[in-house]
Amino acid sequence: MPETYVKVDDLPETLRVFPLRGVILLPRSTLPLNVFEPRYLALVNDVLAGDRLIGIVQPDTDDAEESPLGKQANLRKTGGAGRLTAFQETDDGRYLITLSGICRFVIDAEENTDAPYRMCSVDWKPFAGDLEHGRGEEAVDRDRLLAVLKRYLEANKLSADWDGINNSSNELLVNTLSMISPYGPEEKQALLEAGDLKTRAEVLVALAEMELASGEGSTGSTLQ
Repeated sequence: MPETYVKVDDLPETLRVFPLRGVILLPRSTLPLNVFEPRYLALVNDVLAGDRLIGIVQPDTDDAEESPLGKQANLRKTGGAGRLTAFQETDDGRYLITLSGICRFVIDAEENTDAPYRMCSVDWKPFAGDLEHGRGEEAVDRDRLLAVLKRYLEANKLSADWDGINNSSNELLVNTLSMISPYGPEEKQALLEAGDLKTRAEVLVALAEMELASGEGSTGSTLQ
């Protein structure tokens, strides 16, 4: 992806947002989405014709819906924005898209529009450091993170692409693990809002260690 965003002034003041429970987007990580609801098909159409940026934000509600209908449900204040970098339309009218994470944001207010999706005015400044690739990588305790990851995978009978993991930068490793981790909305939000990579890695380790201590496991799958 080209270096389109160097400073927060390169980012728009308003952002189309896609509320999704249990989903976060972090810088330099990718998020595939299967888009089929009319409101979000319209969002993608408008994004493709515009700045190609979409904000992923969790709803702040106890409602069980993955993405609440209408515009009444409260949204979390902090989300993550990505640039639409891959697009495919299926025969049944769905869009398969990929977002590449750019920067986190804080919602200032929701815009009153006639669009079927939600738009918000946002503040990028609290997370300006997200635009610096690899910021804080040297502070991550990679050995501890990998050791706990290995124990977690073994306990849950999961496999992993260790060549890919070993060749990943600390930033890509920590952010990708945070996004694909099997935790709930509150834990995902804590990972999103962590101030730096070191803190995010420590939260990941703490969550994994708590689950290991509880003795809870899964039926087995593959972590890629």
